[in-house]
Amino acid sequence: MKARQKRFVFIAVGVAAVGLAVALVLNALDENVSLYFTPTQVFNDEAPHGRSFRIGGLVEEGSVKREADGLTVNFAITDTHKRIPVVYKGILPDLFKEGKGVVAQGSVGPDGVMKADEVLAKHDENYMPPEAADALMKAGVANAAAASAVGAASAPAAASAVK
Repeated sequence: MKARQKRFVFIAVGVAAVGLAVALVLNALDENVSLYFTPTQVFNDEAPHGRSFRIGGLVEEGSVKREADGLTVNFAITDTHKRIPVVYKGILPDLFKEGKGVVAQGSVGPDGVMKADEVLAKHDENYMPPEAADALMKAGVANAAAASAVGAASAPAAASAVK
């Protein structure tokens, strides 16, 4: 082989190796990304089918039912417009209560019930994820907690813009 051909082969192998590395990284990221949806979006079939995602909203009042095994809990997540029933088998966070904010990760079955693998409760009285606060405000629930959560979420951005 001539030097020019060796250089071409070396460059082609390098480009192929970089392409393979990029493909592997993108595949790993695609499998680990967990998208966030509101109950209305899930009801409108905007959530992925057969794939895990997160749903956030409020635990509907009167919807929490515990089964005899002590671990399985049935409840509904609502954004005040639509409700999605959820089944979770495991220990719930201490702050999990009816009427409080919650995020559940899992997938929705053909029956429309979400089988949650993980349930997260908000950690204090004033915090709410910005996505959940926006969704609740769009849904017409303009309570002080949602408004303060949106204000608190935008405050760091405003402070960094001043610097």
